[in-house]
Amino acid sequence: MRIKLSLPGSVNQWCNNLAKSPVFAVTILVVISWLAYGWNLGNVGLIDETEPLFAEASRQMLITGDWITPIFNGETRFDKPSLIYWCQAIAYGMIGVNEWSVRLPSAIAAVGVIGLTFYTVQWYFAKKDELEQVSHPIRRNLTALIAAAMLALSPEMIVWGRTGVSDMMLTGCMASALLCFFLGYATTEETQPKSASSLFPNKWYLACYVLIAGAILSKGPVGIVLPVIIIAAFVIYVGKIREVFTQMRPFMGMLIIFGLSAPWYLLVTWRNGWDYLSSFFGYHNIERFTEVVNGHSAPWYFYFLVVLLGFAPYSVYLPVAMAKLRFWRRSHWLTQERSQQLGLFACIWFITIFGFFSIAVTKLPSYVLPLMPAVGILVALLWSDFFPENSQNMDSASSALKISAWINVIFSTVLAIAVFHITHLINNNSVAPGFPLLIQNARLPELGGFIWFLGALIIAALIINRLWHNIIHVNIVVFTAFLIIVLMPALFLMDQQRQQPLRDLSALVVEAKQPDEELLMVGFKKPSVVFYTQKPVNYIQLTKDAVEHIKNQTSELPQQSSLLVIAEPKVFVKMDLQPGSYDILDTRDTYQLIRVSLKKTNKESLQIS
Repeated sequence: MRIKLSLPGSVNQWCNNLAKSPVFAVTILVVISWLAYGWNLGNVGLIDETEPLFAEASRQMLITGDWITPIFNGETRFDKPSLIYWCQAIAYGMIGVNEWSVRLPSAIAAVGVIGLTFYTVQWYFAKKDELEQVSHPIRRNLTALIAAAMLALSPEMIVWGRTGVSDMMLTGCMASALLCFFLGYATTEETQPKSASSLFPNKWYLACYVLIAGAILSKGPVGIVLPVIIIAAFVIYVGKIREVFTQMRPFMGMLIIFGLSAPWYLLVTWRNGWDYLSSFFGYHNIERFTEVVNGHSAPWYFYFLVVLLGFAPYSVYLPVAMAKLRFWRRSHWLTQERSQQLGLFACIWFITIFGFFSIAVTKLPSYVLPLMPAVGILVALLWSDFFPENSQNMDSASSALKISAWINVIFSTVLAIAVFHITHLINNNSVAPGFPLLIQNARLPELGGFIWFLGALIIAALIINRLWHNIIHVNIVVFTAFLIIVLMPALFLMDQQRQQPLRDLSALVVEAKQPDEELLMVGFKKPSVVFYTQKPVNYIQLTKDAVEHIKNQTSELPQQSSLLVIAEPKVFVKMDLQPGSYDILDTRDTYQLIRVSLKKTNKESLQIS
C-alpha cells in the first residue's frame, strides 16, 4: 500500500523553473551560509579552553605590533603558525576587539570553501552536458546546491566554522587548493595551446599554490604534505604524471609556496631559535603523529564515528556513493575525460586524509575536517541522477540506495531517541551542571526529538512512494530546523551556564583591580579570563601551590598589598584562609572572586585543610 504524495502540476512546473535558474540556487546558498555561519556568530562568548588562546594572542599582536611571535599571557605560543592570528588581528582593527572578530576568519574560510564546492560541482555538470550534448540545468544547479548545502549544514563544519581557531583556516585553504587543482587539471586541455610556452601555469594551478601556502601558514607541514599526497596519488592513478608535472610548472609552484610561507617561519625561528623549532615541529607535529599528546588517544574506528556524526545525517549515503563510482576500476577512469574525473578525485581525497589521520597516534575530531568537502561532493554525485528535467525521466533507485535510505530512517530515529534522552546522557556534566535542567525547562529535548522523528517518518513515506529525489532535501530541511529550533537556543543556554559567570567576574576584575595587584586562578585554567580582563593571570593548578605562593608574597614585602583570586568555593575552604584576611567580591555559579589582604594574612596560619 502506498501513500499518495504529489504536488499540483502548476506548482511542480513553477519549482522546476526556479531550479533551472542558477541565481535561485546561489540565493538559497547565501541564505544557508548566513544561517550556518553568520547568524549570532559573535553573540556567544568565547569558549574555553582553546578559542581564547587564539583570541588573546591575536590581540597581543595588534597592541604590541609584533606580528612574528604569538604571545599569550606573557608567554610565547608556538602551537600554530601565524595566519589565524594575522586574520583575527586585522579583524580587530576593522570591527573592534570582540567575538565577531575572533570568529570571522573561520566563518569566511568556511563560506569560501562552500562556495568553491558549489562552483566546482556546477562546472563539472556543465562539462558533462557539453560532452553528452544535452542541457540539464536542473541537475546542474540542484546537485551543486545539494553538495554545498550538505557541506554548510553538517555538524563538523558548523562547529569549526563558528569557532575562532585555526582548524577551519586549514580546511578552507587545503580544500580550496585541492578544488583549484582539479579545476586546473580539468581545464588544462582547453588552455594548453595558449600556455605551452608560459612560465606560469594556468590560473587555477596558481590559486592552488597560493592556497597551499595559506595552509602551511595555518597549521604547518600538514598543509603541503596532504595536498601533495592526494594530488600525486590521483595523477599516478590516472596515468598522467608527466603531463600534469609539465602543466603545473612545479618549480615555479614551489617558489610561490615557499616565497609566501617561508619568510614567517624564518623570522620566527631567527627570533626564537631552538625553542620554536622543538616546540612547533617537534612537539606539535612529529610527536602528535607518533605519540599520544595531551591524552588525545582514540581507538582505530574513531574517525568512522567522526565522519558518521560530523556529516550527519547525510553520511549514511557515503558508502553507497563511493561504491557507485567504482573507483577501483582503473581502466574505466583512464578512458574518462579529465573534467569527468571529479568523483575519482574526491574518493582519493577522502581516503588519503581518512587514512593519514587514522594512522596518526594523536586523534582529534577536527583533524579530518579537510575531508568534509570531498564527502559532500561524493554524496551529491550519488543523488544527481534523481534531478532530471522532468519526473518521467526519474531513475529507479538501486538496492544499495534503498538500503541506505532505510538506514537513514533508522539513523534519524536513533537521533530522535538520543535527543529525547539527552539530559540523562549529559547529567554528570561538571563543567555546566545546570545545563541539563535549563534545556529541559526550555523543552529542547522534546522539540529536537520530535524534529528527527518527524524527519524519519517523512523519509519512510518518500521511500514507500519512491520519491527518491526528495529524500536528500528532507534531510537538509530537518537539520536546518534542528539548527534553528534546538541547537542555537541550546548554545545560548550553554554559554549562560558555562562562560557567562567567567565573563561577569572578568568584568568585575576590570573594575576592582588595583594597580600592580596580581590576579590568580586556582584549580583550573580558563584562558577567556585573560582575554576579557586584558590582564595577565597567574594560573596555579594545585591548591598547595597557591597557598605557598601567598606565603611567599606575604614574606617578601611585596609592592602590592593584596591579590585577587578566582577559584571554586571548595578550593578556598581547603586553603583555610583567616576570616579577616580576605573579602568575597562576588560569586557566580561555581566560581568565586575574592581579594586576599597580604598585610592581614599570617603566613604561619596558611595551610591546606
